[in-house]
Amino acid sequence: MSKKKKYNDKPFGYHQEFELTVATLTNHGIGLGRVEIEGGDAARKWVVMVAFALPGERVRVRVFRNHANYSEADLVEVLEASPHRIEPKCPLFGRCGGCQYQNLGYEEQLSWKRRQVAELIEHMAGLTFEVLPVIGSPRPFGYRSKITPHFGTPAEGREVAIGFLRQGTRFDVVDVPRCEIATEAINERLTTERAAIRSLASTGGFAHGSTLLLRDAGGVVTTRHEDRVTEELPLGPGETLRLSFLARDFFQNNPFILPAFAIYVRDQAKACGAKFLVDAYCGSGLFALTSAKAFEKVAGVEVSETSVIFARENAASNGITNATFLAGDASAIFAKLEFAGADCVVVIDPPRKGCDETFLNQLFAFSPRSVVYVSCDPATQMRDLKGFLAAGYKVTAVQPFDLFPQTRHLECVITIVKA
Repeated sequence: MSKKKKYNDKPFGYHQEFELTVATLTNHGIGLGRVEIEGGDAARKWVVMVAFALPGERVRVRVFRNHANYSEADLVEVLEASPHRIEPKCPLFGRCGGCQYQNLGYEEQLSWKRRQVAELIEHMAGLTFEVLPVIGSPRPFGYRSKITPHFGTPAEGREVAIGFLRQGTRFDVVDVPRCEIATEAINERLTTERAAIRSLASTGGFAHGSTLLLRDAGGVVTTRHEDRVTEELPLGPGETLRLSFLARDFFQNNPFILPAFAIYVRDQAKACGAKFLVDAYCGSGLFALTSAKAFEKVAGVEVSETSVIFARENAASNGITNATFLAGDASAIFAKLEFAGADCVVVIDPPRKGCDETFLNQLFAFSPRSVVYVSCDPATQMRDLKGFLAAGYKVTAVQPFDLFPQTRHLECVITIVKA
């Protein structure tokens, strides 16, 4: 049996309490303050991270972990509250790890997210650039069209907890009977599914825990990963795009802001004057198909062959004839394109980890006129941006979108052109 790791008691003992003033929010949504400690021949400022504490607040905290250059602490008491602090809508806020900002007024959430993007672009990309005000979600609550609650191995004699990970843990599940950021249709179905799972668990129907999928498409909720679902995107007067995909596939989970988001990407791509558009992480065709009318030809490239099949079907069902979709090998993703890079704009929307070096090298070799970089993690986006700047590109616009109200997450669209 392995020994439990010994607690590092420098500079604070386990559960040591003290007061501090919160200076800022990190891009992980954590309050950050500094306290004076003795170090060497002089006192120095030590960083303390406190979840759910807000900038400007005076708080009492309890330390639970010391790292090499900062400590983590729980919020014990708010001594002087921020004027922007509000009552959370969800009774589980602070225990459930899904939301970080329900205690912060929505306009202030948008303000801080803008500031965090500006700090990341300066510190990680070495660039001072004006970040546009964050475009907020029409629905601050009840917007999420997909959730994935999970539950652990049922214990005999105990009701199984079905929900999301407890704040600050990797395995402990908080029971969530209702999710305030999910759509009402999902919450109604969640009640039914929770009852079915508990009934089956009570008779030994689960040997292990599992994850439940609930996806809402126009008020119809499915729980089966292989079900085909369809989203409708109103793009303008008399123009609606219908996109189908598998329930388990990646698709943006806030349909209420998605039309404005897709239109912005299209308009930024069109602005460079390129004749052709390449959607390099096209999935089921979101950006390629919403942009098709603005270009002579568009091409989507995707490593997932099943996504390419859906993208082709979506083009046909929407009467779009100038779009082609290719299942591209990751090592030669632009090899089959018939366009020259100088005539193209490329839209990229990579996974949270950002673009890998192989992809970026291929993109720079293709040398498109412009790139519209969409990201759900501005930190990895700014890391990649350094490569674009070194390759002779410049930034012309930075526009965040709040697809994830009440959480630390957001989408950021950066427009990059050949200098």
